[in-house]
Amino acid sequence: MDYFQQLIPLDSKEKQLVLELFKPRLYRRRQFVLQEGDVCNQFNFIVRGCLRMYKIDEKGNTHILQFASENWWLTNIGSFHDRTPSELEIDAIEDTVVLQINHENLLSLYINAPKFDRIFRVLIEKSFVSTQKRLLQTISSTAEERYNSFLASYSHLNNRLPQTQIASFLGISPEFLSRLRNKQAKKA
Repeated sequence: MDYFQQLIPLDSKEKQLVLELFKPRLYRRRQFVLQEGDVCNQFNFIVRGCLRMYKIDEKGNTHILQFASENWWLTNIGSFHDRTPSELEIDAIEDTVVLQINHENLLSLYINAPKFDRIFRVLIEKSFVSTQKRLLQTISSTAEERYNSFLASYSHLNNRLPQTQIASFLGISPEFLSRLRNKQAKKA
């Protein structure tokens, strides 16, 4: 509720709706929040812990699209919105507590508290902007530039994530990431 209060003050009815419609859930490390082929039914707000959204290709390679930790949101918006099977997976990197709202309850929230329609629109717009920046960076930046951007955006996760996952997120091998880290350590 504090998260929403920081964006737009809520009245008592809106606060009550948040308490009624958002459900807490604990995911243990490596537990799936969403599996490929399932319809994404939940919008997830991370209270504590870290989730990742990714795709495993036909060769078994993992391609991480996004990490989400405390006070971030994560969902497969395409599957959630269109009610179609997900091509992505979401799992917990560490024990993670989320507040979830399902599709039906989110629509109800929009109708009963129109303020949330605007809040979620802004959330999705920010996510879209972030996705565009990440895509542009992926196609036009060097691995070192991508790593520096990762450190700027996810500095709080740098020591919480395995090197293999950071490398997957950056689109490089763990060995190359190790060389980048050593190069930066020598500069410092």
